[in-house]
Amino acid sequence: MSDLASRIPEDLKAAMKAKDTVALATIRALKTAMTNASIEKAGLGAPLDDAEVTALIRKQIKQRQDSFTQFTNAGREELAAKEQAEILVLENYLPANLTAEEITAIVEAAVAELGASSKADMGKVMKLAQERAAGRADGKLLSQEVAKRLS
Repeated sequence: MSDLASRIPEDLKAAMKAKDTVALATIRALKTAMTNASIEKAGLGAPLDDAEVTALIRKQIKQRQDSFTQFTNAGREELAAKEQAEILVLENYLPANLTAEEITAIVEAAVAELGASSKADMGKVMKLAQERAAGRADGKLLSQEVAKRLS
């Protein structure tokens, strides 16, 4: 089991002891998502590596960001605040994000390595850049940087 995957049950216990309802609900939802991903991968109990767990966490954050936007647009501030609090809990599990300069360097290196010159090469560059970013950069930011370099 990965370090991240083993840390989550410990944090669940800590949230129970602290009676932190937001963290408890969020970590339970994450643990359920991990179990479902494990079942899809190779059956119940299949271990997930850190990259898979990080991808799951990012997916959970994106879902909550979408909900936050919907609730804000609908004027449901109390529900939007709950989603925002859950996002903060999940962000504790992510590695530190890359700086803008680091993202630019990764993209420039990928473009140079692949000899990319047009938007038609964007998919290849994105794939390489995402591998090198290893979950430490938002895909949207990477995509914008790649599009800027290939235009």
